Amino acid sequence: MSAFATAQEGADFLTCFRADSIVANHEHLRRTVFGGRRWSTLGQSYGGFLTITYLSQAPEGLSACYVTGGLPALEPSAAEVYRRTYPRVQAKNKTFYRRYPQHVAHVARIADRLSEDDVRLPDGDVLTVRRLQSLGIDLGMKPGHERLHWLLDEAFTEASDGTSGQASDRHELSATFLHQVLARTSYSDNPLFAALQESIYGHGAGPTAWAAQGERAGHPQFAEDARPLLFTGEMIYPWMFEEIAELRPFRGAVELLAAREQWPPLYDPDRLAANDVPVAAAVYHDDMYVDAGLQRDTASRVGAVQTWVTNEYEHDGIRDERVFTRLTELVRDTGGGITDA
Repeated sequence: MSAFATAQEGADFLTCFRADSIVANHEHLRRTVFGGRRWSTLGQSYGGFLTITYLSQAPEGLSACYVTGGLPALEPSAAEVYRRTYPRVQAKNKTFYRRYPQHVAHVARIADRLSEDDVRLPDGDVLTVRRLQSLGIDLGMKPGHERLHWLLDEAFTEASDGTSGQASDRHELSATFLHQVLARTSYSDNPLFAALQESIYGHGAGPTAWAAQGERAGHPQFAEDARPLLFTGEMIYPWMFEEIAELRPFRGAVELLAAREQWPPLYDPDRLAANDVPVAAAVYHDDMYVDAGLQRDTASRVGAVQTWVTNEYEHDGIRDERVFTRLTELVRDTGGGITDA
């Protein structure tokens, strides 16, 4: 991103990673490398969004589709997505603190420490309270509550008074904690996730306009000085592109994307209603990231869709082999996929 001469060039480049471009890439490969044969797709999370775009733009390339936690709204609206997301994230916080009540005071203590003065992460970034809150993105995964618990459990180390070598009343954040926070919040291994998080909802007229930030203003329980301190989830905020080193090169481009007034359409409701490609979709009832209600609405409006609604799994249910097996059974038991014959 730093190589682009202007923010507009960077923004234009990023738009090439949206669902319409990804589907076009797949179709090019299918026709030129794989002999034009139909194929099946497995779409996890955003992969489900790609699936619905694929069914809208090139259903003739598909034999069957399997979706796990990823049916998008057919009239995508980032504002509506986050209106529904904040209450679900609050519920995940409630579950976390009920499971680990000691962390109510523990997290408040960490936040107070961050508010006292600058605490630096290993790469030099300041660890702010709002960056601490972003650790909650993991709460929608099956082991997420435990991973956050063990991270917080190692947060503090005793500091000496600097003269006698005796332990002081002041406790410092441990190197282990700071290194782990950096790893979990830097987006160094997946910056496009942050850069394009809201742009995936761009569809037709109207900007995404930093929807997660705008909706947060209506939820004071997520304020940085609120107690218990609530963690946020899959929300990307404009401050991240100022405070997180790995994201700073994206700043100008993502500001332009957030303000963009017109987007190419991703979904074709009429074509989807007439769809005959078998689709089996797992809808996780308590999914923190993709609203189950919006998923069920989409399923009711797309032809040949079977849904399996379950609260046995979190968003990462695909890790359990039973999930994919169940979806393949749904397609098999209703005639199987479409063949080229």
